[in-house]
Amino acid sequence: MNLQDVPKLNHLNANNFFLLCGPCAIEGEDMALRIAEKVVSITNKLEIPYVFKGSFKKANRSRVDSFTGIGDEKALKILKKVSDTFGIPTVTDIHEISDAHLAAQYVDVLQIPAFLVRQTDLLVAAAETGKVVNLKKGQFMSPEAMKHAVQKVKDSGNDKSWITDRGTMFGYQDMIVDFRGIPTMRQYAPTILDVTHSLQQPNQSSGVTGGRPDMIETIARAGIVNNVDGLFIETHFDPANAKSDGANMLHLDLLEKLLTNLVAIRKTVNKLG
Repeated sequence: MNLQDVPKLNHLNANNFFLLCGPCAIEGEDMALRIAEKVVSITNKLEIPYVFKGSFKKANRSRVDSFTGIGDEKALKILKKVSDTFGIPTVTDIHEISDAHLAAQYVDVLQIPAFLVRQTDLLVAAAETGKVVNLKKGQFMSPEAMKHAVQKVKDSGNDKSWITDRGTMFGYQDMIVDFRGIPTMRQYAPTILDVTHSLQQPNQSSGVTGGRPDMIETIARAGIVNNVDGLFIETHFDPANAKSDGANMLHLDLLEKLLTNLVAIRKTVNKLG
């Protein structure tokens, strides 16, 4: 992968995996800066190239009273402040064609949610901004089908795309990661494993998505062993009170130990060739 595609992406160790990490949603400036500061200190120490993640709005909610955001431009300005303060790139989701141009003014990577990755007009709009486009694999899609999403971006004049696997539906209320998909998707674009969303338990009767954060290290280790280019991990200093996806987020206090273990595994994998 050419890390030069993303401005400000630190090139601490090109042989390491890179990391997309942050809260599910931008809840406010203080929380975003607090999380970014902690993750930057860890990734600098471990020489992990880092992109701060935060959704400026949440469109895919189970209930109408679920948290959707603090205001689009307010949240995007916070993402820009995180980038300027720490000298790191940022990534956020877009949901509508108009979001592409708006978000591209503030962030470095535009992310297409899994449930929208077949929406041609949205992919074209994202591609036309010239930003890196992170395509999340639909929970309903095969790894092989993602080549068509990548091709849509290329056909729109942009060869800067990533694929992120966020698990596949397993029944109605669970997800599973098929690790056979990683080498397949790496043929089309740099591939990221979304560890925390892969552990969601959607469609709960309460209308609030569940999760299995106790399995985060298990899934992350398997991804590193299978040569993913990057990892996607949502984290928060108080997951129980996070406004979105708290059930499957990693507590910020646990991040350094997890990443330390994963860096050690990647070094071993690299030695094996």
